[in-house]
Amino acid sequence: MAYLALYRMFRPSTLNDVVRQEHIVTVLKNQIETGRIGHAYLFCGPRGTGKTSIAKIFAAAINCQHPVNGSACGECEACKALKDPSNLDITEIDAASNNGVDEMRDLREKVQYPPVAGRYKVYIIDEVHMLSPGAFNALLKTLEEPPSHAVFVLATTESQKIPATILSRCMRFDFKLIPQADLEERLRYVLDSIGKTYEAEAIAAIARAGAGSLRDMLSVADTCVSYTSGKLTYEDVTSVMGSLDFSAVEKLCAAMLCGDSGEAFEQTEKFLAAGKSVAMLIKDVLNFLNACAVAKTCRNGQAVLALPDSAYVGIAKIAKSTDGHRLLRVTEIFAAVETELKYSTSPRILFETAVMKASMPAVDYDMEALLGRIAALEEKIASGSITVSVGGLTATTVAQTAKTAVEEQPVEQRTERTAPKQVKQDDGVENAPDDLYIPPDEDVPPDETLTGGYAYFDAPIAPKAEQEKTVSTRPVSAPRPVRAAAIGDAKATFGSFLRSLRKIARSGVLFTLCMDLDSEYDGDTFVLYTTSDTIYRSLKKEGHYSLIEQALSDVGVAQFDVRLRGKKGDDFQQGLNEIKDTFKGVKVEIK
Repeated sequence: MAYLALYRMFRPSTLNDVVRQEHIVTVLKNQIETGRIGHAYLFCGPRGTGKTSIAKIFAAAINCQHPVNGSACGECEACKALKDPSNLDITEIDAASNNGVDEMRDLREKVQYPPVAGRYKVYIIDEVHMLSPGAFNALLKTLEEPPSHAVFVLATTESQKIPATILSRCMRFDFKLIPQADLEERLRYVLDSIGKTYEAEAIAAIARAGAGSLRDMLSVADTCVSYTSGKLTYEDVTSVMGSLDFSAVEKLCAAMLCGDSGEAFEQTEKFLAAGKSVAMLIKDVLNFLNACAVAKTCRNGQAVLALPDSAYVGIAKIAKSTDGHRLLRVTEIFAAVETELKYSTSPRILFETAVMKASMPAVDYDMEALLGRIAALEEKIASGSITVSVGGLTATTVAQTAKTAVEEQPVEQRTERTAPKQVKQDDGVENAPDDLYIPPDEDVPPDETLTGGYAYFDAPIAPKAEQEKTVSTRPVSAPRPVRAAAIGDAKATFGSFLRSLRKIARSGVLFTLCMDLDSEYDGDTFVLYTTSDTIYRSLKKEGHYSLIEQALSDVGVAQFDVRLRGKKGDDFQQGLNEIKDTFKGVKVEIK
């Protein structure tokens, strides 16, 4: 007898032999047991997940006289008759090669004839999405109202290509990819059945290569079994699949992740000079980076990856030393190259460009790349491998000096700086202390230290008794003068107002709100405009409004107003003023 491929030799013959797909097997079993057989079924899903196998099992079971647990018994007269190749009660049609109108017209004529041996005449149309529009139209009416003895089973990997008129007339079953654990269990059963010894890592590698498809996995296993006459090892599997040596891939990825472009290019040239496929190179790199991501994020990464101990140690070491943003960016680069490779006429240049971009993060301006560089810089500063100079002193020296100054200060003079210090002046105006003062001619927004860390709302004001406790006893320098406003010039007045506002304590948030305001003179009134209703309400609050009044008073502005641009009342008043200015001497009445 001729040799049968493993996927044909171990094709399931009953529904109990089907790997996973329980949601489909259960429905079909119940229909067979109750006799509620539909007239059209659609099996769709990835390749190698059991669509055609289940269709054949189902076709035999509904014709069996005594089905056992939803499958044909194989012993009754109907089962024996169906095993004869000349029997036409079960017909398989390849829609890829029989996709014309004539084939569907021929099927429409033959479906009228009753079955010979069984109760149903079953038509299994594989790759049904390959039918032409005319063929679908020829099949439509028959599929909608077939004879009582006809059952159609349509199988496809691309259900989106099937017309909605066909989909609406079928019972749809979506097949799922098979989990790796089930693939490994099935592969161990197959290899044990044929007497082949193996390593656990080899089983995991073959199952991973199947990527959820049982047929793909068995095809790879068939090649691996023929590769060696002895025990099947992990190295045998990687050799058969054409993968790179694991240590070589580890060196390339480690060089890219740490930014060693010279080493990365050297490893790349070795691979390309050896004639390795660029597509396989990218696949191996992506698999390694994915393994690093698993090792970095999963507690039981070794159990998930099912790699040899020696291989996992290297992966875990690289994953631990690599920032997550950096790992994500390099993975994105090679994932994009894998897509671009399909349309490229220079795959080698495409791969080398990806290696260059991945190993030289300084020239990559992607957000993830920048975040990775920042994280690396912070780590170096924290470890002391680099120092930052501030006014001639390193960051470490500055921190140590500040710590020493605090320790030498008398205990009774120490205060917690959870809120800005308040200093009383003779004129009753509160001003920021000198160490928090912002020069009046610099357009620098206030630091959050001015507001005690409150970014959008006023800092809570402590009771008067508590404020007296936090008053500093050191001498306070006189406040710097603020340039007076140029009355009539809204731009100059606004600048003087901001400089005056910055001098007022507890005005940090208010200063930030006022920076984006518009200003103009309405007669003798200086008007501040905003388009945000939230900012308008905040500025109208008693605390903020009094601070604005104080700041404007300091620069010589007596009359002012805060308005919301676009308010109905403001627009009306502005229009009324324009009419009065245009038609002077005319009495205007408002009703």
